[in-house]
Amino acid sequence: MILFIKNMVCNRCIMTVEQQLSAFSIPFKKVGLGEIELDEAPSEERFIQLKQGLNLLGFEILDDRKTSIVSQIKACIIKYIHWDDDSMNKKLSVHLSEILHMDYNYLSALFSSIESITIEKYVILQRIERAKELIAYNELNLNEIAYKLSYSSVQHLSQQFKKVTGITPSEYKQSAKQLGRQPLDELGV
Repeated sequence: MILFIKNMVCNRCIMTVEQQLSAFSIPFKKVGLGEIELDEAPSEERFIQLKQGLNLLGFEILDDRKTSIVSQIKACIIKYIHWDDDSMNKKLSVHLSEILHMDYNYLSALFSSIESITIEKYVILQRIERAKELIAYNELNLNEIAYKLSYSSVQHLSQQFKKVTGITPSEYKQSAKQLGRQPLDELGV
């Protein structure tokens, strides 16, 4: 049995959900970004306890198939941009289609209808958030950041950065501590 979870976007989220499953003695095969694969369906009582426990932690078990697909798209995009450097060499539309086993045009239309933002704009927001993170770490220069995030040039990164944030990457670097960053699951909302 697979459950799809909203707002599950990082490794800490996975760990937190695993702890909840263990606390309610619900055996599971695997917990990944946005989903839980259970060994078997839990009793109704345990399921309600799990649902309530996850809700208290800011997660939501998705009952609606379309909403769960959008949640999976978000999780794939976040992983693609923030943690999986090897995937960045592959075109995102191909990557999403392969991972979710669905036509990209369907995924794109579904995402836009539910989120009121295109996948492309959501990706831009995620890439800029990742750029902010890399700028704040101060380990890579702007050329390296542009390359890592698959921008065609530093100029392209800088233009998108300014369009999204209202400031240049250099200005952000000078004021990164004051400006802060947004949680990944709240981008585009």
